[in-house]
Amino acid sequence: MRRFLALTTLWACVALAADISGNWKATAEGPNGQMERTFTFKVDGNKVTGETTSSMLGKSTITDGKIEGDTVTFSITANFNGDEMKIDYKGKIDGDEIKLTSSSPALGGQSFEWLAKRVK
Repeated sequence: MRRFLALTTLWACVALAADISGNWKATAEGPNGQMERTFTFKVDGNKVTGETTSSMLGKSTITDGKIEGDTVTFSITANFNGDEMKIDYKGKIDGDEIKLTSSSPALGGQSFEWLAKRVK
């Protein structure tokens, strides 16, 4: 009986995970004005993969991604002036919008607030 309850709970959690599969366009205010980034998310259960592109940092692969309910977390490794920099993202999903915060130790604790909207 316990196994059944555990499996039922696991299935419910996976079923409740938001589906963010597809293309998203995000904007944030940076020190030199507005920044843009696109995300292409692929979701398998609660695992998130994909890629992201920006004019400043180019294309990066999404790694370590997961969705728990309406929360998404993932990382990218970007090339910044020839140096690799890991950037962590955490966000809240609300329908066709995700409010993300990105941060990296390489940025000296600085973080950016992003608003991503699903591209239809």
